[in-house]
Amino acid sequence: MPELDHALDLRLVDGLDLPDALRQVHRPGETVACEDGRERVLPRYFYEVPSWEAAVETALAPHFRLYEFVSVDVREDAAARAWPRYVPCAVTLLAAVLEVVRQRAGERVLVSANGGYRTPAHALDAGRPVSPHAWGTAADVYRIGDAWLEDEGAITRWREATLEALPGVWARPYGLDDGATDDHLHVDLGYAVSDPPGA
Repeated sequence: MPELDHALDLRLVDGLDLPDALRQVHRPGETVACEDGRERVLPRYFYEVPSWEAAVETALAPHFRLYEFVSVDVREDAAARAWPRYVPCAVTLLAAVLEVVRQRAGERVLVSANGGYRTPAHALDAGRPVSPHAWGTAADVYRIGDAWLEDEGAITRWREATLEALPGVWARPYGLDDGATDDHLHVDLGYAVSDPPGA
């Protein structure tokens, strides 16, 4: 694959060229059932993140580093927790959206572990339709500045502020039902795929 001429010091990878174990968890280019009942194609192109240090050093936006979108726990498959890691190219779009939220808030916006990119094989999503997290286009924000987003008032306030600043994104309302949240602000762009020049 040709080298990309961009500011990110990351290699562009065709997911179909990944080793078998990684193809099984990322499922590049596969058609899957999504939360809205429709079938969509999973991302095929990924950035290769060689190490935790590279993830910490790589800025996707003025206030967001790549590590915030690839931080996972043991519920992620072991192959996806090893380095190098692979993240869909659309994560750059998500970082740009969260940068707008950050500018609106005037304070830090913190993404939870497992709150950025999750592979379609992640245990949080086992047995459920695939969420936009598998496209790298959704984030679970647990804190903005000193405000913990764990009650109706905080979640509703920041949901409304996010939708006002970014009318084209979706944020889950507060609640206990499917499609709602009671312990974070879920912001997503839907099922966007980014195939950069050279892909």
